[in-house]
This record gives sequence, C-alpha cells and structure tokens, in this order.
Amino acid sequence: MQQYEYTNKIYYDHFVLPFTIGLVVLLGYLCVKYYKWIKSFPKEERKKIRKGLFSFKTIRSGWEIFRESLLHHNIFKTNPMLGYMHMTFAFGWFLLIVVGKIESMVYHTSAFNPPYFAIFFRYFHPAKETFPYSEFFAFLMDLILTFLLIGILLAVTKRFCSRIFGMKKTTKQRAYDLLILTVLWLIFPVRFLAESFTSGLNGGGSFLTHNAGDFFSGFLPLESLSYPAWWLYSSLLGLFFLLLPFSRYMHIPTEMVYIFLKNWGVKQGKEYNGFSEIQVNSCSRCGICINTCQLNTSCNINDTQPVYFLRRLRNREEYAQQAEDCLMCGRCENSCPVGINLNAIRQSKRPDILRVTKDTYAYVPQPKVKPAKVAYFAGCMSHLTPGIIKSMQQIFEKAKANYTFIDEQAGVCCGRPLALSGNWKAAQVVMDKNLQMIDASQADILVTSCPICYKTFKEDYLLNIKVMHHTEYIDMLIQEGQLKVNALDLKTVFHNPCELGRGCGVVDAPESVLKQVSQKISTAYDGKKSLCCGGSLANTAIDSTQKTKISSDTVKAYAAYQPDVIVTACPLCKKTLGKTSPEIPVKDIAELVAEA
Repeated sequence: MQQYEYTNKIYYDHFVLPFTIGLVVLLGYLCVKYYKWIKSFPKEERKKIRKGLFSFKTIRSGWEIFRESLLHHNIFKTNPMLGYMHMTFAFGWFLLIVVGKIESMVYHTSAFNPPYFAIFFRYFHPAKETFPYSEFFAFLMDLILTFLLIGILLAVTKRFCSRIFGMKKTTKQRAYDLLILTVLWLIFPVRFLAESFTSGLNGGGSFLTHNAGDFFSGFLPLESLSYPAWWLYSSLLGLFFLLLPFSRYMHIPTEMVYIFLKNWGVKQGKEYNGFSEIQVNSCSRCGICINTCQLNTSCNINDTQPVYFLRRLRNREEYAQQAEDCLMCGRCENSCPVGINLNAIRQSKRPDILRVTKDTYAYVPQPKVKPAKVAYFAGCMSHLTPGIIKSMQQIFEKAKANYTFIDEQAGVCCGRPLALSGNWKAAQVVMDKNLQMIDASQADILVTSCPICYKTFKEDYLLNIKVMHHTEYIDMLIQEGQLKVNALDLKTVFHNPCELGRGCGVVDAPESVLKQVSQKISTAYDGKKSLCCGGSLANTAIDSTQKTKISSDTVKAYAAYQPDVIVTACPLCKKTLGKTSPEIPVKDIAELVAEA
C-alpha cells in the first residue's frame, strides 16, 4: 500500500485528483450556468432576488431545503418507502460529509485542511483511533455508511421491482442515465470496500468496516487491493461530478437554488426563460407524477407525464406531442414534491399561432349592463348547462342580492381556453372585451359559476374588485345569514373541479356548503386530490373515446362510496360526468343549494 505524505500538516496522495478535479469543474460549471439563467430573468424578477436575499425568506428557504432536499418530507407523505429511499441518499451523504468534516477537524485541530481530507480520512488516518472521541466518530461514520448502503439496496430494488414501492411504473432511462445511475450506485459500496480493506490492514474502523476488514483479510490480498480501492472511490466521485450537470442528478444542487428563488417571490411567467430552466433541472424524476396522471391510469398513455416532458426539454428533444397531450388538471403539480410549476411550463411551450383581432368579435354586440353591487358572469359552459344559471338566479333572488347578469344576452369566452392552448395574444383580445362589461357593471364583487372563468378572472384580468366562485359566494351568503338552507335527505360526494380546488385552492367553501345542505361523504379524492372529469379543454391530443374512459373511471371512483348524488361545481364537469353516470345523478352545487 502506498504511504501517505505529511508535510506542513497537509496530507496528499495522487488518487485524490479525480475527486478534486471533478468537484472544481462541477462548481465552476454550476456558477456559470446559474448566472446565465438568472441573468435571463425579467428585470422585476431579479429585483425580487435582491429584495429577498437579506430577509426572513432566506432563513425559511434554508429550513425548506433541509426538510425537502435532504429529508424529502413531501415524498414521504406520498410514498413512505420512496421517501425513505431518497432520504438515505440525500441526508446520508450530507451526514457523511458534515460528520466526516467535524471528525477531520477534531483530528487535525484545524478547519483549514484540504476538501478531500475528510472524504478520504480513513486512508490518511488508517490506524486504530487515538484522537479525542475517535471511537465515537468511527462508530457514527460506520452507522451513516450502513444507512447509505441500505438506500442503495432500496434503489436497486425499486429499479427492478417498482411495485414493492407501490409504483406501477418507474421512469424510463436512457443509456446516459443508466451510466451515471450505475456510478452513483457504486460510490458507497466501493467506499465501504476501501475503508474495510484499510481497516483489515491497520485495525481501524468500527462495527461495520472493522468487522468486514477482519472478514476480508481471511481470504483476500488486502495489501494489493486497498490502494486501488481508494483510487476507484475517488474516480467514481470525480466521474459523478463531471456527469452530474448533464443528467437527472442536476436536480441535487438546482432544487436548492429553486427553493430560494420561489421563496423570494420569483414566479413562472407566460414566457419560457431561465427560471423555467431552473425548474426543469430541479426535477428529480422520482416518478410520482406518473401514477397520479389519469392519462396513464385510464388511457395507458405513459410518455407525456412531466417527468418525460421535462426530460425532453432538458435534452433539447422534440416535445410538441408532450406539450399538447396533457389534461392540465394539476394532479401532477399537486403531488410534485419539489413544487415545480408544471402546468405553466407546459403552457409556455404551446405555440401562440392563433391570430385574433378586435374585429374577430365585432359581431358580438356589447350588452347593456346595469350597475349593481354584484356582477354575475355565467360563462360559455354555464350557458350550455342552463340549470346552473337558473339555480344561481334563484339564489340571488332568495338572498335579495343587488346583482346584474352581465353576459345574459351576449358575451364572449373568458379567454382561458385560448391561453391554455398557448394563444395568449388571442386571449388578451377577448379579455379586453369582457373588461368593458365588468367595468360597466361598477360592481364590488364578480361571481362566476365556471372555475375556468374564475381562475382567469383572478389571475389574468388584474381586476380591482373581488372575484368569487359561486361556491364561495353561496358560502358567504349562508354564513352571513342572507340565505337560509335546509339539509336535504341525500348522501353526497363532492367532485372538486381541477381549476377550482388545485388551480385556485378553493376547498373549504364548497365542503362547508355541501355539509349544510346534505349528508356529505368523505372520500379519498376530497380537496386537492380530486380526479379530473376528463373533459379538459386543455388537451388537444386525445380523442373523445379516451376522454370518455377518463370520465367513466372518475365516476366509478366516486360511485364506489354509494352516494345518492355526485356533486360538482363546474358546468363542464357536470356535463362530462353526467354522460358517463347513468345511475347516479350528477348535479352542480348551486342546483343542490337551490333545492335546499
């Protein structure tokens, strides 16, 4: 075994070069890459970084990084075994570095030792521990290494037997991905061998490496194997660092950058930019989005989920099909442990090709709108389900509300379907036309029955009045005593529309209303976990048969709770689910309230 040299308290051996070179190259690459991405941010977004840098948001980001990037709290909530596997890698490696550094500082009595010293400490200090707390450090480092080796075993098991982890599918890998995956899988077993071989020769280590060293010494030429094992360990680390920026593992450093940026208030805009790139590179490809996607579970379409779409963006591959083939229901975004704005990124990659001008809607007369405190906008889909409009009119009258029905006689779309298809310029034209009606109403509150309209009025119109979905408005009327309701003798389940629950976070109001007018049954799909009805206006790739299959599966999931009525809060959802629910009636929550 080649002896180490010690000159002026600096330990060195040539085998540390692969690790050191790889680390320096990686850090240099990351600094340049992040600088370029952040430089491409809009000016107002860069201001948020400067403002948030020295604020409490930075401290909060540090805690989130610990909780999510190291402990993987969100993955744990979704899939405990998968969360534990990710945690063993992230937190285990973190502990190995931190505890190893502390150990080297105690031994060396200085914080200023080379970066590689702590990584290869067992090589540079191979003898049985003699410095303060040496036996404790040896035990702790062996414990952490054991923790990591268990993670490796779980990762290999997941790759070949994903159903043990409750996953029907795992992400498909390219040859390059398999290469760096293999490198990662080998790093810690090789470290175990290097430390064990060295322990077998010199008597160091603790319960794991010491006993393994004694075992290996009985039949292996450790004198010949120990030094090459350290070379291999250093080379694997260096190779991993060099491959990392061009692989899925770019998420390790980038996810931390993303957490800081989002907490500082940086948002994904309509355009694809450097912030989009940071989010794309923050995807760990955990595969959770695959199982939550109804295109996969109902239609067996398993090449369009975010994990594959984002990979295509990263690899500069063709993505047009994946950009269009999405329900935009937000189930994947709601389950994403990193919190990536998946819908907004996909939307930014849909081409803005539809040419619409003010003259396009010249045939639609500008309706005469009477001023009132409340303006009601039914929207296109509500006009196709008139029962909802009649129920809302009845509710307004019972509550003696001072309201005006601004699109009763004529109107145009809210603009969101155009925006969902990527046609922001065309959407702006129809938005301008609607703004004229809203302004003419002089209302304090704008109420809409359609969650699609609700989301775009709240987020894109930049209105100076309060925007409410009719579930929120009805709940307010009941709470303030303006609307009296009686509980119906009906068992109900609630299908929270995608744009309402996940899209806008409206969960409590419809639940509250439904509990007061019926016997509400709790389901596994309540709140933000609701299923998509399948009638999404955002997907232009699937056909009517596939949409019907999604709708049918959704109805079966809710029907399993044996309700008298399936209640929703969206005219499109009511229409779509109603077609595939011949036995159980599907009603809008406004219709149920009108009955009550």
